[in-house]
Amino acid sequence: MHIPEFCEKCGSLLMPQKGGKTTILVCRKCGRRRLVKQKSGFNISTHSEKTGANAVVVDRKSAVEVLPKTTQQCPKCEHTEAFWWMQQTRGADEAPTRFYKCAKCGHIWREYE
Repeated sequence: MHIPEFCEKCGSLLMPQKGGKTTILVCRKCGRRRLVKQKSGFNISTHSEKTGANAVVVDRKSAVEVLPKTTQQCPKCEHTEAFWWMQQTRGADEAPTRFYKCAKCGHIWREYE
């Protein structure tokens, strides 16, 4: 197993790229490049292992049913049940914005904290 290499400039993970007979490590963030010595035993692999952690990716446009529900009146159809999520839309020093989506008509509105 090879120990990952990190960029000296920005600290991001260096990704290997084949360049003919040589291998170059490239930082995706800042673009810094470093040539790998041939005798270093470096090998490019696409193997991945599944860990015990499970990740859930939610696309709120197509999978609204996994979002939490609350009692909130829709300004369009006056239905009283809505899905909600929070998103940082302004500066980090300001509160996030809460979005609602009506469970009946699909209308989306926002509430600032």
